[in-house]
Amino acid sequence: MIITLNSESDSGYRQRIELEGQVPLFTDLPEDLGGEGSAPEPHDYFDVALGSCKALTVTYYARKNNIPLTGIGVEVTRDDSEERKGNYRLNVKLTLRGPLNDEQRATLLRIADKCPVHKLMTQVEVTIETRLAEEDFGQ
Repeated sequence: MIITLNSESDSGYRQRIELEGQVPLFTDLPEDLGGEGSAPEPHDYFDVALGSCKALTVTYYARKNNIPLTGIGVEVTRDDSEERKGNYRLNVKLTLRGPLNDEQRATLLRIADKCPVHKLMTQVEVTIETRLAEEDFGQ
């Protein structure tokens, strides 16, 4: 896979991201760093990679194992206040939908932490806490 980024202008920070055969994406710096804030910044894509990998991994596992998952929500919260000290914390909250029992919920929570991006991120010093949303149990 080749990913290509190109500046959209000679004065701004906005970049066009092209992945082979995919719809283009964009990235920009936030306004407080001189960008226009017109697209996600690179940290956002890092965090999205984790959330999307967990969602896809859990959904794939549930379907392969006939677990009645009808949907999943993933919320990723970033704490980058100590990033310059080498600590970048991501907190992940999963909302599992469907008539799941406690054992199935626990299994899917365990599987979420086995997604390939989680494994990749934790080979370096990144802390990730994954928890289930309490408000949507049993839906």
